[in-house]
Amino acid sequence: MALLFLSTPERAAVWKQVFDAAGEEIIIGAEAVTDRAAITHILCWTPPQDLSIYPNLKVVICAGAGVDHLPPMPKGVQLSRTIAPGIEEMVRDWVVMSTLMLHRDMPAYIDQGTRGEWQAHSTKLARTRRVGIMGTGRIGQLVAGSLQSLGFQVSGYSRSGRPVAGLEVFDAARRDAFLARSDILIGLLPLTGETRAMMDGAFFGQLPQGAHIVHAGRGAQLVLDDLRTALQAGQVKSAMLDVTDPEPLPPDHWAWRDPRVMITPHVGSYTDHAEGARHALAVIEATRTGAPVPGVVDPVKGY
Repeated sequence: MALLFLSTPERAAVWKQVFDAAGEEIIIGAEAVTDRAAITHILCWTPPQDLSIYPNLKVVICAGAGVDHLPPMPKGVQLSRTIAPGIEEMVRDWVVMSTLMLHRDMPAYIDQGTRGEWQAHSTKLARTRRVGIMGTGRIGQLVAGSLQSLGFQVSGYSRSGRPVAGLEVFDAARRDAFLARSDILIGLLPLTGETRAMMDGAFFGQLPQGAHIVHAGRGAQLVLDDLRTALQAGQVKSAMLDVTDPEPLPPDHWAWRDPRVMITPHVGSYTDHAEGARHALAVIEATRTGAPVPGVVDPVKGY
């Protein structure tokens, strides 16, 4: 078995060390391949257009946790998204930071600071603030635990409503009730046909008046023009966005200039090179032994 590595030189240096120590073969760059039949795994962000040239390919490993940008895999080829504790912890940190910033009205204070204006605003206690997390997977559960430890009233949402210990989880049939009790709404869902453009005008209208939005899911889930309308109407008070549609936003886009919106350039997480390599080794071992592939993506669900 050999892994074809298609990513950055910086990542390659670390991966080669990890693979060499594990005694696994890694080939850096498509031009270094001398026997296409030897390639059983590919690491990439975007795969080669024609995967059929690798007749024994078994798994494509996405270099990150998101896979919605990838095309369907050929028959017999599985797709694995990278599972690394560092990804989950970094997203947790960004979401908790953003939640606290909106909870304490930092967009308003930063805007005042540009004008040298000293003006205090009333503050709510964390224990009176209801936070709703859309997406109760590994990251959502980390976020929930952190925010609960700070005193926030936290609930979760997933389509299935699968139970999570210590957290009230709403399912699709109760989504309206979930939104109605979310003073701060956190988006962490994967991008699917169902979640695309989900956060629109009707969605914002179901939130409490003056709600806040923290979005770290996927940009195409949030309709920016509808967010602008909700901000102008006072339905939404402020928003922190790490993902947008498109990415990057054009320099003249209204969201850059609206003081109620704070944007970071999709920096909520970054895959640690060594952790990514260890995930790939686990995928290779699972392939070799016939065990379930870590991070395998359901092609029907899209995650």
